[in-house]
Amino acid sequence: MAIAALQHLTDPRLAGRIVLKIGSSLLVDGAGCARADWLRSIAGEIAGLRAGGQEVVVVSSGAIALGAAKLGLDKGGRATLADAQAAASVGQIALASLWSRSLGTHGLTAAQLLLTLEDLEDRRRYLNAASTLARLLENGAVPVINENDSVATQEIRFGDNDRLAARVAQAARADAVLLLSDVDGLFDRNPAEAGARLVPVVQGIDQSIRAMADGGSASGLGSGGMVSKLQAAEIAERAGIALAIVNGTHRAPIARAVGEGQGTLFLPRRRDGARKAWLGGRLRVKGVVRVDGGCAAALAEGGSVLAAGITAVEGAFERGDLVEIRDPANGALARGLAEYRAEECRALIGRRSAEQAAVLGYAPRAAVVHRDHMVML
Repeated sequence: MAIAALQHLTDPRLAGRIVLKIGSSLLVDGAGCARADWLRSIAGEIAGLRAGGQEVVVVSSGAIALGAAKLGLDKGGRATLADAQAAASVGQIALASLWSRSLGTHGLTAAQLLLTLEDLEDRRRYLNAASTLARLLENGAVPVINENDSVATQEIRFGDNDRLAARVAQAARADAVLLLSDVDGLFDRNPAEAGARLVPVVQGIDQSIRAMADGGSASGLGSGGMVSKLQAAEIAERAGIALAIVNGTHRAPIARAVGEGQGTLFLPRRRDGARKAWLGGRLRVKGVVRVDGGCAAALAEGGSVLAAGITAVEGAFERGDLVEIRDPANGALARGLAEYRAEECRALIGRRSAEQAAVLGYAPRAAVVHRDHMVML
């Protein structure tokens, strides 16, 4: 049996390990002060999940908002990158302290992990993070994770904790992700519009689902909107992980969502192997390899990207970098690790195997992107 309803998120047989993402607007008020009553409530719910046999990983925003208030920075600490980094440096201490005290009242030990995009994009660092998470959960701790905004730059950051939560769920081998938001879930249009209806279950994200998203963040404190939540859902569903969006503004929001069935549940589409799930969830693509119709058809049947089927190469990448494979209509087909540098790929465009050694000056590899190092989108 698999997760098929919101009520299953609190069933340890189906969701033995869950990632709980909490946004800035839920944890911190407009003045930059922690919402103490709400935090006590959610800590109690986490304790209840643990007592029921579930393991919980928390992905918590709020460091920038807390730090900005302490430093007196404008725009919640987001006016400039330097402001955000400084605010995060101060706020992380406050955020860790809040979680340590709140969980400690229930006899739970909080553990802090600060991650950057590169920590989860690089395979070795990803495995190190996964190992740390596994050990913490094995020893009964509650990992509390946030992006390391004090050192992350615009070029190497998640930018929101929704996608971070989905990537953490992969690393933690979680069964489900629960995104606590300031809305009830995904609506078929902007929820402020008359007649907007909540979508209770999504079986695979496609263009019609993406069209429903509103990119804004209502609170002004956070950095994510519905677009980032759908991106998180896509990462999760490809890894065989269920993801739900529920309204977290209420006391005991998990119990409310589960009890009333109020929210949107994204069902997993497939369960890729650990390596391919990691590949499918990576966010930084270094280049694009365009292929013809014959190659696209071969990929759909489990083939690799061969030089003969390539029509164009874009970007500057090295062997082992992540590239996106696109069809003649510019549709994204797959992502995989390049077997050649971009310059070599360009030199091989349209070449048959017999011609490649003369072009490269050495024996060619089996493929430009091998199926074993590629995941279909």
